[in-house]
Amino acid sequence: MKASWTLYLNDIKNIGRNWVAAVLIGGLILLPSLYAWLNIEASMDPYGQTDQIPIAIVNEDKGTVVRDQSIHVGNDIVASLKENKSMDWHFVNRETAIDKLKYGDYYAAIIIPSNFSKKLGSVISDNPEKANVEYYVNEKLNAIAPKITEKGASVIVQQISNNFISTVNGIIFELFNEIGIELEKNLPDIEKFESYIFTMEENLPEIYKIINDTTKDAEYAEKLIHQAQGVIPKVSDASSNGIQIIDNTSHLLQEAEVRMDEIVPQIDKELVKIQSVLADTNNFVKNIDTAILNHPEGNQINDVINERVNNSLQSIDNISNILTHLQLNSNGQENGEEPNGNERINAIISELERIKQNLYELQGQANEQDSFLEDRQKKIDGWLSNIAEKTEMANSQIDTFMKDYNERIKPAVNEKVNNAKKTLAQARQILLSIQSTIPEVEKMLNRTANNLSKGKETLRYVSKEFPYVNDKVNELADRLRNIQEEADINEIIQLLQNDPEAERGFFAEPVVLKEYKLFSIPNYGTGMTPFYTVLSIWVGGLLLISLLSTEVHPNEAYSGRTIYFGRMFTFMTIGFFQTIIVTLGNIFILPVEISEPFWFVVFGLFCSLVFIMIVYTLVSVFGDVGKALAIILLVLQIAGSGGTYPVVLLPEFFQIINPFLPFTYAISLMREAVGGIIWEKVMYDVLFLLLFGLIALVLGGFLKEMINKQTDKLKEKSKESGLFH
Repeated sequence: MKASWTLYLNDIKNIGRNWVAAVLIGGLILLPSLYAWLNIEASMDPYGQTDQIPIAIVNEDKGTVVRDQSIHVGNDIVASLKENKSMDWHFVNRETAIDKLKYGDYYAAIIIPSNFSKKLGSVISDNPEKANVEYYVNEKLNAIAPKITEKGASVIVQQISNNFISTVNGIIFELFNEIGIELEKNLPDIEKFESYIFTMEENLPEIYKIINDTTKDAEYAEKLIHQAQGVIPKVSDASSNGIQIIDNTSHLLQEAEVRMDEIVPQIDKELVKIQSVLADTNNFVKNIDTAILNHPEGNQINDVINERVNNSLQSIDNISNILTHLQLNSNGQENGEEPNGNERINAIISELERIKQNLYELQGQANEQDSFLEDRQKKIDGWLSNIAEKTEMANSQIDTFMKDYNERIKPAVNEKVNNAKKTLAQARQILLSIQSTIPEVEKMLNRTANNLSKGKETLRYVSKEFPYVNDKVNELADRLRNIQEEADINEIIQLLQNDPEAERGFFAEPVVLKEYKLFSIPNYGTGMTPFYTVLSIWVGGLLLISLLSTEVHPNEAYSGRTIYFGRMFTFMTIGFFQTIIVTLGNIFILPVEISEPFWFVVFGLFCSLVFIMIVYTLVSVFGDVGKALAIILLVLQIAGSGGTYPVVLLPEFFQIINPFLPFTYAISLMREAVGGIIWEKVMYDVLFLLLFGLIALVLGGFLKEMINKQTDKLKEKSKESGLFH
C-alpha cells in the first residue's frame, strides 16, 4: 500500500510539473459539470416556452339558435384564445392551416367545425349529439412537441367542456330553483293531489261498480230513446189528426152557432104557442057548463081538446128535438164540455116529457067523455075539474120552463159554445206548438241517441281499460308511499332552492385537487438534478479512462496490485474534484432547490468514489474491452435506472436489470438529499453501492494479475491490426 501511495504522489507531482497535463486534467474536471449544468438548466422549465410553439386555429362554426337565443361557441373560443398566451395561436382558414402544418410551419392545427354550436345546443333535444373538435398534428417535426400541442388541445376541449357544463348546470339549477319555489307555493296542492290519489285508490272498486251500472243505464236509456224515436211519427200523425179534428169541430161549432141563432126564435115561438094553447084550453074548460053537456056537445068538447092538445104536443116535440139536437152537437165536442149544461137540458127534456104525459092524459080523459056522459053524469064535474087542473098544471109548467129557458138554458148554451170555441182554439195552439216542436225533439233524440251510443262505447272502453288504470293508480299510490318513506318533500324543495350560482361553480369544477407535497420538488429541473448529477459523475469517469492511462509508464517494477491502487487514487482525486464542482455548481450557480445541500455534496462524493472504482477497475483489468463495458453499462443505466421514467413504465428487460445497476441506488441516494432524507433509504442505497464498490475492489485488487495474463495476449493480438494502441 505504501508503494501505491508513492505512485499516487508521483502522479500528482507530474500533473503539477506539466502544464499541458494540468490543463487537460482541468478540462476533465470541468467537462462533466458542464454536461450536468446544461441539461439541468434545460430541464428547469421545459414547458415555459410553449408560447413559441405555433398552432393554427380554424373557426368554421356557423353558430345556432337555442330557445330563441343565438349562440356562437366558436367565436367565444377564438376570443378566449386571443387572451390566452400559453401558445402561439394563429387564426387562419382550413387550407392554410393544413398546408403550413405539412411543411412544419405549424406544429398542430385545431379546427372548430361548422356544426359545433349546433351539436352543443342539441343537449336540450331528444337526441343530443356530442360536438367534435378536429385536431391535426405533425408528429414528424419533434418527439415532444406533439405531446405539448396535444396538451394545448386538451386544455381547449376541457375549457369548453367546463364552461358548457357550468352554463348548462347553471341554467338547470336556475330552473330547479324556480321549480323549488313553485313547489313550495304549490305544496298544499301537492299534498291535496296525494290525498286525491289515495282516495281514488280507496274508491276504485266503487268507481268500477258505478261504471258498470252506468253502462247498463246507458243501454236502457238507448232502448227508451229508440222507442221514443218510434213513437215520434205517431205523435206527429196524432197531432196532425188532432188539429184536423179541432178544425172540423170548430166548423161544427160555427154551424151550431148559426143554427142556434136560427132555432132560438123558433123555440120562443113554439113556447109562446104552447102557452097560448094551454091558456085557451084552460079558459075553455072553465067556461063549460056541465049541466048543459049532452052527448053531442061532449063530442064537440072532445074535439076541441084533442085539437089543442095535439097542437101543444107538436110544439113540445119541436122543442124537444131542438134541445136533443143541441145536446148531440155539444156531445161531439172533444174539449170544453160542461156536464151541468147537459144535465140541465136533460132535465128540461124530462120536464117536457111529463108535460106531454099530462097532455096525453088530458086527451085520454077527453076521449072518455062519451062513456062518462052516458054512464056517469055525476063524474062530468070531476072530469072537467081534473081537466082544468091538468091544463092549469101544464100551463104552470110551461111558465116555469120558459122562465128557466130564458134565464138559464139559453145563457148556459151560449156560454158552453163560447167556452168550447176558446178551448178548441187553445187545444189547436197546443197541438201546433207540439207539431212545430216535434222536429226539434226528433233531432234531440237523434243527438241523444248518437251521444248515448258514443258514451256507451266510451264507458265500455273505460270498463275495458279499468284494470290498467287500477294497476297504475295503485302503482302511483305505492310510489307516493315509498317516496314519503324515503324522502321528505320539504327537503327536496330546500335542495331545489339552492343557490344556482353556487351550483354552477360546483359543476364547473366538481372536484378540486387538494395537493399535499411530501418532499416537495419545486420544478422539473430540480427533479432531474439527481439523474444528471449521477450521469455527469459517470461521464467524468469515462473521460478519465479515455484520456488517462491505468498503467504506469515506464513500468518501474511496480506490482499489478500496487499499480491498481496507486493509479486508482489518482482517478479518485480527479473524480472528487469533478463531483465537488458539479454539486456545488448545482447549489450555487443553478436555481436548484436542494433540501440537504451538505449531504448532497457528501452523497455525490460517495457516488463518485464507487463509480471511479467500477470504471477504473473495468479498464484496468480488461483494457479497451473494459472501456467498451463501461460505455455499455452507461447506456443500460441511462435507460434502466428509472432516472427519467418510472421503472414500472420501462420495458420488461430494463425492469429486470434495474436492481443490478449502480445508477439505481446512486440516483435514489441523491434524491434523498434533494427532496428530504429518510435515513433508512439512505442506508439501503449506500449498502448496495458499497457492494458494487467491493466487487470492483475484489476484481481489481485480487484478480487483476491473473486476468491480465489472459488479456495481455488479446491486447498484443489487437495491436497487430494497427487499429488499437
